[in-house]
Amino acid sequence: MRSTDFSKAIVLTISIVVPITIFSNFGSLEIGISIAMGCLLSSPSDVPGSFKHKINGVLAAAFLGASSFIIAGYAAMFDWAVIPMLLIMIFSISYLSVYGFRASLVTFAGLLAVVLSFANLSSGIEIWQKSLLIFAGGIWYLLISIGWYFIKPERATEQLLAETMEITADYLRLRIRLLRSNQRDDKLQKELFQLQTELNEHHESLREILISARKTSGSSGYARKRLLIFIDLVDMLELAMAHPIDYERMRKSFENDEETLKIFGDFTLQLANQLEKIGLAVYKNTKLPKNQIPHDLEQVQRALQNFRNNIEIEEKREAMLLLRNLFDYQSKQAQKINNIDRILRNLENKKKFFYKEKEVQKFLTPQDYSFKTILTNLNLSSAIFRHSLRLALVVLLGYLIGDYFSVQNSYWILLTIVVIMRPNYGLTKVRTRKRIVGTLIGGAIAIGIVILTQNTMIYAILGILSLTLAFSLIQRNYTTAAIFITLSIIFIYALLQPEVLNVIQFRVVDTLIGAGLATFGNLILWPKWESQDIHNVIVSSLKANFEYLDQIDEYYHKKENLPLSYKLARKKAFIEMGNLSSAFQRMTQEPKSKQKDLPVVYEIVGLSHTFLTASASLGTYIRTHPTTHASSDFEAYTKAILFNLSNSMNILEKKQILEKSHDEISEAGQSLHRKFDKMAEERDIEIKAGKNQIDEQMRLNLQEAHLVTGQLEWLLDISGKIEDNVKRLNKKENE
Repeated sequence: MRSTDFSKAIVLTISIVVPITIFSNFGSLEIGISIAMGCLLSSPSDVPGSFKHKINGVLAAAFLGASSFIIAGYAAMFDWAVIPMLLIMIFSISYLSVYGFRASLVTFAGLLAVVLSFANLSSGIEIWQKSLLIFAGGIWYLLISIGWYFIKPERATEQLLAETMEITADYLRLRIRLLRSNQRDDKLQKELFQLQTELNEHHESLREILISARKTSGSSGYARKRLLIFIDLVDMLELAMAHPIDYERMRKSFENDEETLKIFGDFTLQLANQLEKIGLAVYKNTKLPKNQIPHDLEQVQRALQNFRNNIEIEEKREAMLLLRNLFDYQSKQAQKINNIDRILRNLENKKKFFYKEKEVQKFLTPQDYSFKTILTNLNLSSAIFRHSLRLALVVLLGYLIGDYFSVQNSYWILLTIVVIMRPNYGLTKVRTRKRIVGTLIGGAIAIGIVILTQNTMIYAILGILSLTLAFSLIQRNYTTAAIFITLSIIFIYALLQPEVLNVIQFRVVDTLIGAGLATFGNLILWPKWESQDIHNVIVSSLKANFEYLDQIDEYYHKKENLPLSYKLARKKAFIEMGNLSSAFQRMTQEPKSKQKDLPVVYEIVGLSHTFLTASASLGTYIRTHPTTHASSDFEAYTKAILFNLSNSMNILEKKQILEKSHDEISEAGQSLHRKFDKMAEERDIEIKAGKNQIDEQMRLNLQEAHLVTGQLEWLLDISGKIEDNVKRLNKKENE
């Protein structure tokens, strides 16, 4: 489901095929190809987002592509102008990426236009005419895209919602795999980090689409329902992060009763499968699957009751409370999936959803498009500035190599560099590997097709289809995109040159040269390794965790309507954790010699993720259960936990470290345990008196005392370990 955007592929196919077909029939194939080129240059900027941003992005790509082509095209006519043109154009265009992700896709159009100006695939029309046709192609693509949008205005939202459901389902499955793993599995933990980052990105895109849709079209039934589904999906992520409480404690408590834990684990897998089936139905616009969740939940509830009936509660009270907490968590996840199912079946018509416009806008991440952003990043400390300078020099080197050795179609070297090279070494290395693999596979497939047939009509069809699929996949599955890019180039050239096998050979060689230059450039030209900035990323994550726990503490004291500040703090904590996970992943892709203090960093990343999980667990319980008033013992614990986080940030920021006192926290811990033990004794007396059915209030009080005490002790332990590891990291930095 996540691999292909079929709507975009359809739009791109129509926008390319129609002008080529029409103008070829009138004997003006070059015009059709130029328009198709404009479509290709503009299409990458057509990514999920608001309708306004979609139009602005495609228009900007069309204009930048056309203007870049005309400047580069005329400069290439003069030998003395080529080198300064490449340096200035590549740097200037790439530098516009400081304006964010969509801007980087717009700049991609300009960079490709500069490279394609060296292609000289046709010479029957003037450069300025071709530039206008490229711009017209971008407008043509925009019109087709808008037309498709109005035919299926809900398609982008449905696809993004379906993908978010699929990733959420994967996240649920992975957490159960962690629960069932008998030992710490670093690979599973890294996968969990990656999925969380992916979910954060999808949530951000959905916020923009859904909030913008409500802003422009009002509170329509469709927009309201999709926003309700999105809220349930965000809550599911928080719930998934919050439970089970502690994998080690769960496994230890049920080491002699694994069958019961298996029943609960299997139910989580059923929840994940049901959510994925719903997502697939939304994606394909087919009938929703039968909802078996209520029936399955009843079976799990019976298993919980059977476990309670077959144990001595005095001996297995902790296991019972852990299982009860797990059941509560699964009940809430089941409720979220049932909500989504009911909304999609139009059974939730009476549910109202209100929001204040000023408040909801705070959930969107605004992009600053002022000139100040350009000036702020105009120095070597900026990753985008370094990348732009590096890219310009490597492209120039690629051009000089192609020119000196008279490489046939040397612009393929430049094309490879522009497509592969990214601001950090890790992503460039990954793209290099995928590009080489994709090129070799594409070349092998092309050789097989050439051996089977020499039909130019088949070459033309395959060339257009491959090009369309390549540009549709380039942001989602780069290896597959590289295969189709290779196929499209080979078959398009096969129409112009009879020696197809030579074309394949040159394509592979040029790709290897370009990939090698890109990797080499990132390695030696002002590289910025993740270890150089990892301190700042860790501080940002710790600060977000600090603010989130502080909001939980404040809410526990007041227990009124959930404030906006709580929701914003939660969102920021999730996003910053995703940023830290991504930074660590990039760090692991860098050369071994540059992976400075990697084990310690990994320990901090894992602890930060666990801290966020524990905080979310505490916050979710407080929000969704009736609780007693926050005690002074709770306050002592949160104060100590936040103190540890503050010290950790101070160490990384080279600020003064404060001395801590352990007396207060020790007394608070003893007090909390006494309260729980006293309630447990009261319950034991009731059981001995023959009262087997626990009162609802007694059960809630026991559950609250057990969970809150456990979470506070866990959070304190984690925050202390974070501080210890931060000290280790700082000590190694100073050695």
